[in-house]
Amino acid sequence: MPVRHWRRLLLWLVSTAAVIATVAVAAVLPTAQAAQPGSPLLAYLNRISGQYTLSGQHNREPNSDPTKYTRVAQQITGQTPGLWGGDFLFASADVNARQTMINEAINQWRSGSVVALTWHMCPPTVGRTCGWDEAGILGSLTDAQWSQLITNGSALNNAWKARLDEVVPFLQQLKNAGVEPLWRPIHEMNDGWSWWGGRPGANGSRRLYEITYDYLVNTKGLNNMVWVWNVKDVDMGSAGQYLPAANTFDVASLDVWVKMEPSASDYTTMLNLSGGKPISLAEVGRTPSPSILTSQPRWTWFMVWAEWLTDPAYNTNAGVQATYFHPRVLNRGEFSIGTPPTNPPTSNPPGGNLALNRPVYASSQENSTNTAARAVDGNTGTRWSSAYADQQWIYVDLGSNRSVTGVTLRWEAAYAAQYQIQTSTNNSTWTTVHSDYNGNGGTDTVNFTATTARYVKMYAPLRATQYGVSLWEFEVRGS
Repeated sequence: MPVRHWRRLLLWLVSTAAVIATVAVAAVLPTAQAAQPGSPLLAYLNRISGQYTLSGQHNREPNSDPTKYTRVAQQITGQTPGLWGGDFLFASADVNARQTMINEAINQWRSGSVVALTWHMCPPTVGRTCGWDEAGILGSLTDAQWSQLITNGSALNNAWKARLDEVVPFLQQLKNAGVEPLWRPIHEMNDGWSWWGGRPGANGSRRLYEITYDYLVNTKGLNNMVWVWNVKDVDMGSAGQYLPAANTFDVASLDVWVKMEPSASDYTTMLNLSGGKPISLAEVGRTPSPSILTSQPRWTWFMVWAEWLTDPAYNTNAGVQATYFHPRVLNRGEFSIGTPPTNPPTSNPPGGNLALNRPVYASSQENSTNTAARAVDGNTGTRWSSAYADQQWIYVDLGSNRSVTGVTLRWEAAYAAQYQIQTSTNNSTWTTVHSDYNGNGGTDTVNFTATTARYVKMYAPLRATQYGVSLWEFEVRGS
């Protein structure tokens, strides 16, 4: 739902037939997505964004033992990671064991873990297997070869599609089994360590990603995957030069290798580039610390890279445990795709915004971007917006009974003409503690006699505009 000034701007553009060309990140339409409409996994990531982070562990070589490092995480923490990572890989033994890896991916999904797939692929100038050397993964293409690679119908372009065909049967098995993998091709594309990376601009690395998307989804019909665009924490100021078309990715992800943890600037950059889509830490050496999880709450998952889990230069057992046991982190068994998490974070301290980053639910949402979680993320630049209808509501779960004394409603242009504030201790019996039948938008600061409540709801029987109702923030005060 566009805000009013955007509607005026769009009308002006149409009337003057203006043509605007821009490379700004804001030009990417945040509602465009790559996953099939209605994707349960993507909807879940949007729902937990700002509230929870899935723990994750990658399992690279050998593909004949695709839970090698997940078992290490279990030994350290007593928990199973919420995300299992696999890799199609490139060496002969691992390529020949891809079926074992795919079998485990199906098993992990059915056991309750999210599945994330990576592919360190050999260049299209060589055969289906290669080495970790300049003749393989670490090699490079000439500019002429690259130009041919991204030219439809050329020899190298056809060779690339044949390379993709090598994994199509495995991806089809996942689709047939109902698995929605997080699919991260052409990863770390802003770094030149691989043959596919380090080429900025429209005809660079991002173009190969777009070609890959088009072939797998539109030609091969693999519409069961959540597409993950990925960069590395190098030269983040130019990361936007690698951003592909908005309809070819669902998640914007960062690999953290230059630093031990993502910086505040890295976090802000990824939020800006994501266009409102979920963000994640697709590869890390060190598990994100509790302070990072708190100060950078929108990372929807992290995935520790294989043996780095036990590398003393990156991790200690105590540090890994602190991350896994953090109330924001969800391990296997603590969540189910399609339902709210079962271990909500600990309550916010007395005197603060009790609703901040708490589980929140709404009667509806306009799209996959303006979700209920956006109304409790502490960011007045993001919002929840409902369907275009009356009788809308949003409520927050404070985690336990609290003494609630008021709320602040920061309305977007689509405000409620009438609304009520309701409280409950059991999520079934509601008490109205405030009513406003002459709503005028803006910011409403509502105070009422202290009441014991775990759940606090804003119910809007009547909207004020042709749109639904929309809140930048829904804050709850109390102790």
